[in-house]
Amino acid sequence: MSDIRLAFSHPVERAVATADDRPRDRISLRDHIVEVEIGAFQAERGTTQRVRFDVVVEVRPVSQPLDDDVDRILSYDRLTEAIAQELAAERVNLLETLAERIAERILLEPMAMRAFVRIEKLDRGPGALGVEIVRSRRDLPRDLHLVRDEDRPHPVIVYLSNEAVASERLPHWLDGLERAGRPAILCVGAPDLPAPRARAALAQRRIDLLALEQNAWVLAGRDARCVVVESRTELDWAMKHGQISVWAPSKIVLDAVEGPETQPRDAVALAAWLGRQMQAAELVLVGETPPEGAGLPVRAADPSADAL
Repeated sequence: MSDIRLAFSHPVERAVATADDRPRDRISLRDHIVEVEIGAFQAERGTTQRVRFDVVVEVRPVSQPLDDDVDRILSYDRLTEAIAQELAAERVNLLETLAERIAERILLEPMAMRAFVRIEKLDRGPGALGVEIVRSRRDLPRDLHLVRDEDRPHPVIVYLSNEAVASERLPHWLDGLERAGRPAILCVGAPDLPAPRARAALAQRRIDLLALEQNAWVLAGRDARCVVVESRTELDWAMKHGQISVWAPSKIVLDAVEGPETQPRDAVALAAWLGRQMQAAELVLVGETPPEGAGLPVRAADPSADAL
């Protein structure tokens, strides 16, 4: 745009200025303020700040009489729900990431054609600090719907003790998982080595999570089919493409809006928490005793058997 004024105008004015010749209706959400934990800096962790959302959505004109029927329009609730759902999905560092996800979720609505999303932090400086994006339906990835909650597969979570990680039967277990054709996510505990000790609880939590990740890489080094992944997006992609994942827990645990109550040292309970987050079909324990209250089906597998 050559009109600098529009760069700082409300998204509805930008929508009007960039519209094409086809008639479009618009709905908008203005000055929607939410207290949320967000930000890439360490000082922004563990605290909330006010974030303001302004959203404009261009919708396909209704071809039939409305008859005052709310089911024939794109409801305003869909805009606030998209914001709430993305805020609840996981903690994000960047406003750009959050804006992208909100726009994508809105554009999954059949009537939505173009979305303007402006997000501003109100407490990080003398003014409002923010981003604004515009996305259209044609910008959506073709397979986006495959990673929405209702379409996610239900994986099997396999927890391997250190003895199981070192077992000669590991390739046979992986063969069986591949033959079964079920998405599989492998979890491990800490290595059999003393971990550094820290006085601060938060520092110790990070150290313990890193210990699990070290052992995840040990497992990955035993078989090339085991790929270490750390984000929910990577896990979704791996399940879709038949890849066996080894969970590196730090990112998902630290970015969870409602993180696990268990400590990383209780790696079996942490694997059960992941299973609940992923809506897993079951948790299979190799070389470990099933815990109580896992919240999903749990099965103990014989570590001396060739199949799980």
